[in-house]
This record gives sequence, C-alpha cells and structure tokens, in this order.
Amino acid sequence: MDLHFIWLIAAIVLVIVEIATAGFGSICFAIGALGSALTAYLGASIYWQLAIFAIISVLAFVFLRPVVLRFLEKRSKDVKTNAEALIGRKAVVSETIDPEKHSGRVAIDGDDWKAVSFDHTLIDKGEEVEIVSKESIILSVRK
Repeated sequence: MDLHFIWLIAAIVLVIVEIATAGFGSICFAIGALGSALTAYLGASIYWQLAIFAIISVLAFVFLRPVVLRFLEKRSKDVKTNAEALIGRKAVVSETIDPEKHSGRVAIDGDDWKAVSFDHTLIDKGEEVEIVSKESIILSVRK
C-alpha cells in the first residue's frame, strides 16, 4: 500500500474523531495528514512527509483553530436555549398566581412551571401572561 493512501486513511480517521469530540483539535491533524498525503503522492521521502505533517498541523492549530473557535463561540452566544428561550414568550396560567401565598403555575409548550407575578399582582387561572425572567426553576410573569 502506498504511503499517500495511509495518510488519507489517517486523515479520514482523524475527521471521524473530530466529529465525535468536536473540539476542533483532531481536524488540525487531519489537515496535516492531507498535506502529507499530497507530499507522498508527489514522491517525497518519509522525512519530508513527517515534516509537512508537523508544519501544517502546527499552523492549523495556531492560525485556523482559534478563528473557528471564536466564530463558533460567537454564534452560540446568540442562540438562546432551554429555559432562556422562554423569556419574552406567552404562557397560560394553569394555577392562579397569588403573590401572598407564593403559589402559581403557568403552562407553556406542554410543560408546567412554577410562576410568580413580576409586579406582585394576582393573576387568575386561564389568563395569558408574558414570561419576564427566570430564576432557577421559577418563572416571573406579567399580564
């Protein structure tokens, strides 16, 4: 088996590892392996192949990885997930929200949440409310 095939197999394995780990580290080595596969295909010695693998992998780690991680981090901050995505949405009161008794519940998307009145007013069962904030597992709502 030619060395360029071995480098290609190594690159494929490293891409699969990257898919499983998602830290954008293995892909840098995969890029280095692709560079070495090209070098091997062109007939360079094993020493040149290893040197190209090391150089390209280090360059990918130094220049490509930080840019991609910054891009992914910036995108993930813009996306609200889980309970954060509830803020600003409408819900229906499933149990009267009474600020004096510290009781009340709202239903949203098939889930039932403990709720308190944001402005400390009584909100009757069946009314539609807006979710203002969330603290732990308790939603603050207003009419």
